[in-house]
Amino acid sequence: MTAPAPVIEELGFYTLAGQPDSARALVDEVRDAERIGLGTCWISERYNKKEACTLSGAAGAVSDRITIATAATNHNTRHPIVTAGYARTMQSLTGGRFVLGLGRGIAPMQDAFGIPHITTAQMEDFASIMRRLFRGEVVMGHDGPAGSWPVLHLDATLDEYLPMAMVAFGEQTLRLAGRSFDHVVLHTFFTDETTARCVRTVKEAAEQAGRDPEAVKVWSCFATVGDHIPEDQRLMKLVGRLGTYLQGYGALLVRTNGWDPAVLERFLADPVVQSVRGLDVSGTTEQLAHVAELIPEEWLAAAATGTPTQCVAAVRDQLALGCDAVILHGASPAELEPIVAEYRRTA
Repeated sequence: MTAPAPVIEELGFYTLAGQPDSARALVDEVRDAERIGLGTCWISERYNKKEACTLSGAAGAVSDRITIATAATNHNTRHPIVTAGYARTMQSLTGGRFVLGLGRGIAPMQDAFGIPHITTAQMEDFASIMRRLFRGEVVMGHDGPAGSWPVLHLDATLDEYLPMAMVAFGEQTLRLAGRSFDHVVLHTFFTDETTARCVRTVKEAAEQAGRDPEAVKVWSCFATVGDHIPEDQRLMKLVGRLGTYLQGYGALLVRTNGWDPAVLERFLADPVVQSVRGLDVSGTTEQLAHVAELIPEEWLAAAATGTPTQCVAAVRDQLALGCDAVILHGASPAELEPIVAEYRRTA
């Protein structure tokens, strides 16, 4: 059996990108990722067949060295002691290879399901609770932004540090991540200017909190879709994915990047866009080709495309902007293999 390649700590991937036919695809993806040397497997959560606890356990069971991180789950969909128990179990299962990643969530979905909106204060309070529980503390009579509980406790003999990540978009979340978290995952399709600004915000917040800015790892979430992937799939992974973001929270993404809101208005008013909910899931090739004409090229330019050499150059540009690491987003490890090989060759 061929030995796995050395780990490239600054590269990661999202398992089960998009809407997989089966959650079991994660097994081969994690094994492929370890074989080619990706450093982190990120797990996003959707409630159909991408529930984070289940996927985390499966990834831990079939891996030996890759870091497993959620990006993200929401702190208010489970009781805090359940989340703490999940994180502690994952640390035990993996020998400390787990990172608990949190996010603010999508407001329209939360409204539909009756889940309260998440505030910055709640996430900061929740992170503090997790830290205390992992130090073996008994949290008595907690009454704070995250909620009120008579007693929270894991294990009096426990004295560990739980690495935590934050998926950050707006300035307040970025600053929270800088002062309280270990990893920060930026959003896909950020412009270079937005990416550099977000990195500065995180590092400044860490420094102002008395932390070492270098200890907070900022991850670019960078769409990486090489030309070796069939064209219809490239459309889905790029145009479909950005189109879905624009459908879900386009105003926030446009405002963050300084894009023209009038373009977004025309995009959302288009009959094809209105007829397909979730372009990256159910859009046909013909529909996506039409949608591609509605999205300016510069909006799609924040991605690694082309040959493996061109993709690697784009990935390295993300590091040059100040990011500490890059999630090669939107492709499986098997699809990423020629790009990772080129990255390693040109190191």
